[in-house]
Amino acid sequence: MSAAVPERSVYGMAPLIRFTLLALYGALVLPLPLLAPAGLGAFLWGAVALGWVLVVAITSEQVILNQDGLRVGHPAWCGWWLKRGWQLPWSRVEGLSAVATSQGGRVFYVRSSGGSASGEGGARQAFLLPQRVERFEEFLSAFTARSGVSTASVARITPPWTYQLLALMSVALLVGEGVTLARMGFRLP
Repeated sequence: MSAAVPERSVYGMAPLIRFTLLALYGALVLPLPLLAPAGLGAFLWGAVALGWVLVVAITSEQVILNQDGLRVGHPAWCGWWLKRGWQLPWSRVEGLSAVATSQGGRVFYVRSSGGSASGEGGARQAFLLPQRVERFEEFLSAFTARSGVSTASVARITPPWTYQLLALMSVALLVGEGVTLARMGFRLP
């Protein structure tokens, strides 16, 4: 492999996207236990905490590129129960296929040349190329260097301003809820 390509690269979800999803979750559910009837508050705090763990787990998806292939999945602390992901050896990567989304964007699928995601024989398959990863340009360069497949036409699935706007609205909602609850005399338990 080229000196420019690290032996192993790990890419998590882009911080802006992860923060936005966590802030939106908080804005939508944090007021619920405070506004619930007295007997339901403790149950809802537990549900909010459990939901928080689930959202953190879902947004901890990782993309790992190494000399063997590409792997999309979750870290060990949550991977054992999310059981979502795939892996594909570089020798099976055939190309990329673009598919238009209903919002006007494009997603890309990694086509495999006969074989399953685990590398065994079988029918051709396609796997969604991650487009919400941190260091996106570096990820695309490493993917191209290892697979030989051009990623020149690949772009993020949504422009950053959409997540920036949603993050701003989520923070504004959290601040507004905090001010409203403070004026109503609510105190955290």
